[in-house]
Amino acid sequence: MKIAFEEVALNERTSKLKEWLVEPERRLGHITSIDGKQLITLVLDTKNNSAHIWKTDLDGNSYGSITPNIPQGHWLERTLWDMFGLFPEGHPRLKHNLLHEPYPVDFLPLNDSAPQEKSQDHRNYHPMPVEGDGIFEIPVGPIHAGIIEPGHFRFSCLGEIIFNLEIRLGYVHRGVEKRLTEIPWKNQRFVAEAAATDTVAANALANSIVLESLLDVEITPKAKFIRSISLEIERIAMHLADLGGLAGDIGFLAVSTSFARLRGNALRLGELMAGTRFQRAFICPGGVVSDPTSRLIDIQKLSRSLKKEIDSVVDFFLNNQGTRDRMENIGKVSHKLAGDFGLVGIAGRASGIAYDARRHFPHGAYDEIKTQISLETGGDVLSRAKVRVKELEYSLQMIDELIEKMPSGDFTVTVPEKLSANKIGLAIVEAHRGELIHLAFTDGDGKINRYAIKDPSVNNWTGLAIAVRKNLVADFPLCNKSFSLSYSGHDL
Repeated sequence: MKIAFEEVALNERTSKLKEWLVEPERRLGHITSIDGKQLITLVLDTKNNSAHIWKTDLDGNSYGSITPNIPQGHWLERTLWDMFGLFPEGHPRLKHNLLHEPYPVDFLPLNDSAPQEKSQDHRNYHPMPVEGDGIFEIPVGPIHAGIIEPGHFRFSCLGEIIFNLEIRLGYVHRGVEKRLTEIPWKNQRFVAEAAATDTVAANALANSIVLESLLDVEITPKAKFIRSISLEIERIAMHLADLGGLAGDIGFLAVSTSFARLRGNALRLGELMAGTRFQRAFICPGGVVSDPTSRLIDIQKLSRSLKKEIDSVVDFFLNNQGTRDRMENIGKVSHKLAGDFGLVGIAGRASGIAYDARRHFPHGAYDEIKTQISLETGGDVLSRAKVRVKELEYSLQMIDELIEKMPSGDFTVTVPEKLSANKIGLAIVEAHRGELIHLAFTDGDGKINRYAIKDPSVNNWTGLAIAVRKNLVADFPLCNKSFSLSYSGHDL
């Protein structure tokens, strides 16, 4: 992947970004800052496999919001306000994203030099009012009946119809990004893996790619193949879990329990690959920590067996009229809105967004094998289920192909002790939820002074809010599971 760095003036930034995004192959990747004195805008060119980093110096702690013109920016700008105290003037619905009322008014985790707030008013959260005859609100969470992470959902309804959903997150904010700048870089992978513990392999891979670019290290072909198998195993396990959750939400318990059993077999693949079912502490800078070559035949046999079992359960599930009645035309997101809000992964591809980082920004061994983009255009719950099913099929095919083509050689290389000074490290990985971005900057001493993570859930939470409008309250759990977003991935 080619990375270009450019300085962009503040008064040109919004117009330049609008002009950039006119082309369908281009997209907004992330917006952050290093220390609050500048804006860092990551824009991506999927056609030319290139990333462009725009640095915009600031003269104060405010800038013109891009959200009125580019809706995708709204979560990112709210996080900038939380972490750096950078105020997006003109933001249509500015409220704190991660730092709730209990935090001190002057607390800015990533910017010690910003002007200090004096009033608590900006910490007080006010949900958007929806008014009209018969409109009432249903508050749900952050503590839920099920064993899930905390998030607050406020439904504005007329009868059983949802008119608006407001989502409030941030309850599991842990300061992950700051912690990644405080610990030795050799230990970063353990914190990165914990950013979202159902995305262990993807976060470990992204962290390793970032560090290898800062170390000027090229890993072996064999290590690339092993890493890609690990990533596909994680994808399979999570897609099976999510399909099982969908079946459970419509009361199809026979299918739900079948997917749960199959997920256990997928986790067994992870155990064969890495020694642990969730593949913790396996992918590392320089390659992987152990060589699974002696177990690859067992992995291949189990994955082939898994494919046969999955096919029969999927056929029973998706060809059932009850399934189609509950999922078809429920929770729809149009192609245009999916593009406007930058939806990624399953959520984007189910609405016709043909973007997959394995194809557009090849990492691991994906430039060595054929990667297919699973695509649907309905934008509803059924379409999101169908995309998952296609990806399961492709992932199992890729594991088979990766094992057949596995090169010989070492599984790791020696890495230097010191990171390069004044350098940028970037990784774009296709996690099971979609585009995962890790971005790091080093200072003049080779120390990481900013480490940013953009989980795919950040892109997709607004998609869920759009999807439930004009649907029944009873269909919300189904819509929610069809997106299957990560609270902790958002709440870094």
